[in-house]
Amino acid sequence: MKTEVAIAGATTWGTTLGIHLARKDVRALLLVRDADEARRLALSRSHQRLPGVTLPDNLALSADPSSLAGVGLLIFAVPAQSMRANLRRLAPHIGPATLVAHVAKGLEQESCKRMSEVIGDELGFGRVPGIAAISGPNLAAEIAAGLPATTVVASSDDAAARTVQDVLMSPMFRAYTNPDIIGVELGGSLKNVVALGAGLVDGLQLGNNAKAAYVARGLAEITRLGVTAGADPLTFQGLSGLGDLVATCYSPLSRNRRVGEQLALGRPLDQILAETGGVAEGVATVPAARTLALRNGVEMPITEQAHAVLFEGRPPLDALRRLLEREPRPELWGAAPSNAASQ
Repeated sequence: MKTEVAIAGATTWGTTLGIHLARKDVRALLLVRDADEARRLALSRSHQRLPGVTLPDNLALSADPSSLAGVGLLIFAVPAQSMRANLRRLAPHIGPATLVAHVAKGLEQESCKRMSEVIGDELGFGRVPGIAAISGPNLAAEIAAGLPATTVVASSDDAAARTVQDVLMSPMFRAYTNPDIIGVELGGSLKNVVALGAGLVDGLQLGNNAKAAYVARGLAEITRLGVTAGADPLTFQGLSGLGDLVATCYSPLSRNRRVGEQLALGRPLDQILAETGGVAEGVATVPAARTLALRNGVEMPITEQAHAVLFEGRPPLDALRRLLEREPRPELWGAAPSNAASQ
């Protein structure tokens, strides 16, 4: 039988998706980087960042791009900054009938593009209506362990979204659809920027009041930029906005939160990233988000301070103090969709 679903990328989340689908008895293939990685995973039937979890025997492993022939759904589970390179490598092997989805939560640093835009660039814009984004509070280790979770499948093509929804749905993993792919992608990308600062709050031991306020203002900032980009403001109240933001800002499993926490302890960024054991998408997304904000005239003070800490040497406590000392305003200032672009 032909493979029904392929996942490109043996990242923690990509491997978890393969495990989830195999447990559902979906014919799934995990496409890895090279033959050595395929051999290692096949022998151990385990992933180093998913301790105690066994790869099901019915999860196929391959490093051969030609194995994508005839695949009904291809999910890209690679970091945002390597998405374009992976698309170029695999494009000759992706058939015109293959539905393409991604789970990356970041913006391309150089172009500031969302991942569906990058996919459209590389595979042809005629395919764009068939592209889906999968996002939400999806901590991979919890899902791999069989704990309950939910996700959102966004696409401008309702049939494509429902197809991916049907593939993912299980008694412990509920999937919703949303036509607002702009909002879902921006929510998933920008919450990583906010999570970096949430880690700073934790590392500086500033308390729960400060963290709750910071997360709430982070959501307001995400919404301002999202609405300006054409997103539905209600999307940011859902799973790919508020839900993902809460999970990422509070969970000890969150890499972005952990990076911020370690920065607050005075450790250098390059050393933290080397020890993270995965990609913290927020670090590369900060410059892209800042550029988008400046380009669209949207005020994003949290993103601005994150940029100053990461790339300008500003001390974390000084950055948080600057947020507190901003000009007083009404809470809902800039929240209305009609004037979001002018903020």
